[in-house]
Amino acid sequence: MATTTARAGDGPILQVGATGHLGGLILGELMSRGKKVRALVRTGTDTSKLPTSVEVVRGDLLDPASLNAAAEGVSTIVTSAIGYSQRKPGDSLRTDVEGNRNLIEAASRARVPRFVLLSILACDQAREVPHFWAKKEAEDLLAQRGVPFVSLRPGAFLYAPEGPYGQMIRQGLEHGQVFAMTPEGVRITYIAPSEVARAVAMAVDEPRAIGQKIDLGSDRALSGPEYAALIAKVLGRPVSAASAAGGRGGDQDMMAMFRFFQTGKYVADTRRQAELFGPVPKVEDGARQMLTGLGLLPSK
Repeated sequence: MATTTARAGDGPILQVGATGHLGGLILGELMSRGKKVRALVRTGTDTSKLPTSVEVVRGDLLDPASLNAAAEGVSTIVTSAIGYSQRKPGDSLRTDVEGNRNLIEAASRARVPRFVLLSILACDQAREVPHFWAKKEAEDLLAQRGVPFVSLRPGAFLYAPEGPYGQMIRQGLEHGQVFAMTPEGVRITYIAPSEVARAVAMAVDEPRAIGQKIDLGSDRALSGPEYAALIAKVLGRPVSAASAAGGRGGDQDMMAMFRFFQTGKYVADTRRQAELFGPVPKVEDGARQMLTGLGLLPSK
């Protein structure tokens, strides 16, 4: 058991995943609100782009012993870390399952006053999608351990230029196509990463969010053809929808996710989002951000 306990509002925020693209957006939102941040960073990860005011602690979600000191004395833990996307060599679903479990156990031992988990929309309805279900299990464990938590459940990201998804979108649009994840009549929720980051930062201080599982999305869900029509409208040129339902190179997890999208369950109820975090963003604005980041629209 930890010998000291932070009170809500005291101590730094322990951020897990700060060196990723979304994590960087979250870090920026936290610092713009005057928060002190302690970043948990794996050995070998480049920290040169982190602001000098950020306290860097070396550790790994798969090394439970490294998490005890990292969690000591913090006011909040914020995590956007994932392994299923295999962003770095050696990443795997273990991070999402064992890693989250280790972090939650460390938070419980340290009696951390708040834990903000970046979860996934409708994860509790998708047992057949491994990385979705891992988030549901993390939510369950937070409740079982009595850790005060906020679970934010965003829809599909309107991807930034970094990483394979951004490259895939750019390459598709060079040929006048976008990858549609659902057919006509089946809609899913999209959201810009910047809006997710803003909600995460606000959840750190919002007292009404404690114990909540909050959907995050844009003003309306879109079918694949509607998504293509939106991109065409924002770009000002024709764009057609190409099916992306085959998954990524035969990845079974991704294929299961695409099958789940076809159920029509991946649609956010944004009423609680609006109540706690302000007006729900327009999906056009998120698409414009994405296309600007991809270099397909001029920056203002």
